[in-house]
Amino acid sequence: ISLADAARSASKAKRKVIFKRAESYVKSYVSKGKEEVRLKRAARAAGDFYVPAEPKVYFVDRIRGINEIAPKPRKFLQLLCLLQINNGVFVKVTKATQQMLRLVEPYITYGCAILLLRG
Repeated sequence: ISLADAARSASKAKRKVIFKRAESYVKSYVSKGKEEVRLKRAARAAGDFYVPAEPKVYFVDRIRGINEIAPKPRKFLQLLCLLQINNGVFVKVTKATQQMLRLVEPYITYGCAILLLRG
């Protein structure tokens, strides 16, 4: 019985830690959102424009197969390690990668990645 009680109390403590961590994530996202709104309002009040920060990382997913792809887009898909349909990779956003993504756009889908850092 004492072993079961110890396991139960350990699991309860672990759940509390996990909940606290989740609360801190939510708090940080809410504060980031409020900061964005504050910056937009301050810019509007000053008569300026607020330009939000560009994403640093895209998640790219291949949505079409290999049939009838021209050699250049095929090479770019190889460089992006998108060899099969439904493969996905994280890509750092640079001018070169944006041009590459624009060229292979009919074969992929991409967007800004929301990364939750854990561990």
